[in-house]
Amino acid sequence: MRIALIGYGEVGRILAEDLRAQGQAVVAHDLKLGDAAEGPLVQHAQAQGVRLAASHADAVRDAELVISAVTANQAVPVAKACAPALAYGAFFLDLNSASPGAKQRAARLVDAGGARYVEGAVMTSVPPYRIKVPLLLGGPHAQALLPRLQTLGFAARVADERLGVASATKMCRSVMIKGLEAMVIESFSAARHYGVEDAVIASLQETFPGLDWEKQASYFFQRVIEHGRRRAEEMREVAETVREAGLEPWSASGTAQRQAWMADLADTGLFGERGSPAFARSNNWRTEADRLLAWAAKQETAVDMSTAKDD
Repeated sequence: MRIALIGYGEVGRILAEDLRAQGQAVVAHDLKLGDAAEGPLVQHAQAQGVRLAASHADAVRDAELVISAVTANQAVPVAKACAPALAYGAFFLDLNSASPGAKQRAARLVDAGGARYVEGAVMTSVPPYRIKVPLLLGGPHAQALLPRLQTLGFAARVADERLGVASATKMCRSVMIKGLEAMVIESFSAARHYGVEDAVIASLQETFPGLDWEKQASYFFQRVIEHGRRRAEEMREVAETVREAGLEPWSASGTAQRQAWMADLADTGLFGERGSPAFARSNNWRTEADRLLAWAAKQETAVDMSTAKDD
């Protein structure tokens, strides 16, 4: 198949590697192309034999399958940018973590020109599974796309022919999964401050014996440090999903704030410089919690000094 990837971040690059390993022709477009951050994308594409397109239209024009894997808030804008250039009958697989309402809006844009929109809900972290990550499909064209995706190696199944069902499944799951990440960071860091982290972990281990809390906490810290910005965008879409159900998204909104806060701190270099081997690579969550606590202590000292000066 002629395949276009819109979004050449972590997910896009993994898919490109696995598709190119099968000899598939792949073209990609990313908003970072043309600016100072394009270097790693260009190097990766050259190494994999992926053609980089300068625009959405150039990328999708002759594609039989378009895979959109961008940040959550770009799901509808990307569908809008691609729609006019999509070939009649081409499949548009939207893997973005967007609300059911956003998926439905994107589908109307794509289907209006004769292309076939399929929502995709990626149900766990991509890197360990790569192209075989569990994937739920949705929409009236999902069943037609399914065998083609399975031939390419995707571990896909159809959730429902109604648009929004697959996304709702993922979004509601994310209330728990991304929320647990945020809670662990908050709980374990505070416990570290008070010197009770071992007691807290022992209690959690007794209550939930199936989880290795030490290992899980380190994984959560690292994923949020490295991908907090993307996670925050997803959680804003999760909050919108909860609103669409008629509920106030207190938990989802709080999780989005914590994820964005971690992303902001990562951008300051608190956890090391992005792109360096040391960035987000500690196998002990305590290392990162200590950095957070040291930063918080400096902020508190600065506030105290400012208050004393005003007095």
